[in-house]
Amino acid sequence: MSSSTSTVASRAGVNEEWLARRAEEVLEPDLPICDPHHHLWDFPAHRYLLDQLLADIGDGHNVRSTVFIECTAFYRADGPENLRLVGETEFVNGTAAMAASGRYGASRPCSAIVGCALLNQGAAVEEVLQAHVAAGNGRFRGVRHSAAWDAHDEIHNGHTNPPRGLYLDAKFREGFGVLQRMGLTFDAWLYHPQLPEVAALAAAFPDAKIVLDHCGGPLGIGPYAGKQDAYFAQWQKDIRAIAAASENVYVKVGGIGMKVNGHGFHDLPEPPSSERLAEVWRPYMETCIEAFGPKRSMFESNFPVDKVSGSYRTYWNAFKRVASGASAEEKRWLFHDAAATFYGLETLGR
Repeated sequence: MSSSTSTVASRAGVNEEWLARRAEEVLEPDLPICDPHHHLWDFPAHRYLLDQLLADIGDGHNVRSTVFIECTAFYRADGPENLRLVGETEFVNGTAAMAASGRYGASRPCSAIVGCALLNQGAAVEEVLQAHVAAGNGRFRGVRHSAAWDAHDEIHNGHTNPPRGLYLDAKFREGFGVLQRMGLTFDAWLYHPQLPEVAALAAAFPDAKIVLDHCGGPLGIGPYAGKQDAYFAQWQKDIRAIAAASENVYVKVGGIGMKVNGHGFHDLPEPPSSERLAEVWRPYMETCIEAFGPKRSMFESNFPVDKVSGSYRTYWNAFKRVASGASAEEKRWLFHDAAATFYGLETLGR
């Protein structure tokens, strides 16, 4: 099975009947949200397009806008090989235009687009980045080039089949320099043993806008199963090092309801409550928020990947429980303005 195929297979498993067994009241329904991390796709194993996204973000929380993150959806079937992935930006821009018509309500899904470009092409990647910018019609913000890699067969490596140590590679950094020069953002996605690579990248490019996805990818399956407590202190140290590497580095607080995180929520007879999710996630999320501060921390859904562990309503209730002790201004940053600032969207202001 190829890396791309195995990654797509891992996206299956959302059980809508199971999810429907829990229906919580929405906490703080007026709190504005910018969801900075979700996907859209139409794969044989699972479909998640605008209708499904609208159903989730319209389920009670005040989601003002969202950010689409690349996921190999709708690449071009022909044309130059290096430009085929630009088809994803074309597709999402069309979806965003549909939402921007107002026909589906006040929310503006896909207000910003993060695509894929293989930065280890070096300087040649500029052609791809320029094509993304043109296809995004003002919505394209940046790139995610996954470095997720682990030596163990139980762990799926990133869908771009990254080599070990991608963010340390000289050719990658040459391409990253082009990204920075063009003023584009970078989503860093990798697993927790690799976190020092992000700190090194941020230190080498202190003016680049980098956001660390999914609390740094704490693993909990395969050789890491049941060992979260054992590596937590090192993970915490690495998170703090990334936060200190540059003031331009942000963190996405979420994305740890995936099967790879090893909490096993999807195996429970009933979906977990937001109280239970908040209890399990709090040590990771509070570490991230304390290290980066509310102005550089953004809650994220990572839907539909994280949907294996709970509904959109339950997830955002859990985030609100984690942030229950924050001030109104801190919540504004955590739930909306940090994401809006990073991705160049309209902030709420005071």
